[in-house]
Amino acid sequence: MKASEDHWPMAADLYGEMLLEANPPARRRWRDYLPGILVTGIASLAAAWLADHYAAPIVLMGLLIGLALSFLSQDERTHAGLDLMSQTALRVGIVLVGARITAVQLVDLGPLPFALLVLIMLAVIVVTVASARLFAQDRHAALLAGGATAICGASAALALYSLIGDRRVDQARFTLTLVGITVASALAMTLYPVLAAELGLTDAQAGFLIGASIHDVAQAIGGGFSFSPQAGEVATIVKLARVALLAPMLMLVALWIGQSDKSDARTRIPLRLPWFILGFLAVAAINSLVAIPGVARDAAATGAQALLLLAIVATAMKARLHLLLDQGWRSFAPIIVATLTSFLLSLAAALCL
Repeated sequence: MKASEDHWPMAADLYGEMLLEANPPARRRWRDYLPGILVTGIASLAAAWLADHYAAPIVLMGLLIGLALSFLSQDERTHAGLDLMSQTALRVGIVLVGARITAVQLVDLGPLPFALLVLIMLAVIVVTVASARLFAQDRHAALLAGGATAICGASAALALYSLIGDRRVDQARFTLTLVGITVASALAMTLYPVLAAELGLTDAQAGFLIGASIHDVAQAIGGGFSFSPQAGEVATIVKLARVALLAPMLMLVALWIGQSDKSDARTRIPLRLPWFILGFLAVAAINSLVAIPGVARDAAATGAQALLLLAIVATAMKARLHLLLDQGWRSFAPIIVATLTSFLLSLAAALCL
């Protein structure tokens, strides 16, 4: 490799595989992963049980339990397993999310609503990043909040954080962002159907508003069906179309980060897509071309939810609670800006349909 290439900004190297190739970690045995895997699995089961019995958002339960058990990450025996759950489980989960997507859904949505969704996504990210200076916040933290709000909440936040890296956004700030996004999504699921009814929106308009503005997939679909069955169907299609934008958004963000890297802005950027983004696109393509049995689709959806829950719990367990106390109220400003921008633009788009 040429010397000038040693400092390439790695635009699409979401998890630092290039650096790992140059500095491979010490080889681990399977027993090294067991402690971290076991504590993550037990905490995830507890979160699922609480969510099922008390009708609480499963992501929020996972975050809270993970934070409560964060002291376990101080034990070096848990490090390998927690890293595996917070990274590999996330990658496989994102691949399985592709089983929710079909080209038919995008066709059924129509060109105008899909174009509006793309514009809303871009506008939410741009406005959130632009407002960062107003609240004395880092633009990368604002990018994390805006991108997660624009696409699919916690899962998008996890993927974005792997791209942005803890060098730009520390673990405490990322955990705080996850908590804020999850709470905002839960509030939106409760409030947006009521607001849609008060505004006199039709089923199609309400479904678009809810599907285009609520962060989490399950909560967007639940909020749509709480308005009406017809609104629920529209919200499902709109929300899954947003999920389909995850891979393009990651590629755009990767390019933006690479271009803004001040270490060597003049060098060219090698664009290499990670395997899990290619896997996401491949599964979505297969699901569009082949009639996958409903049992297989349901199994993939359940597997994706379980793996993303494991990743969220492991990420929360790796957080340092004492660092969270250093975050002021301004840390929530990007989440508030992104949520309000998403709602207002989605409402304006719904009224145009």
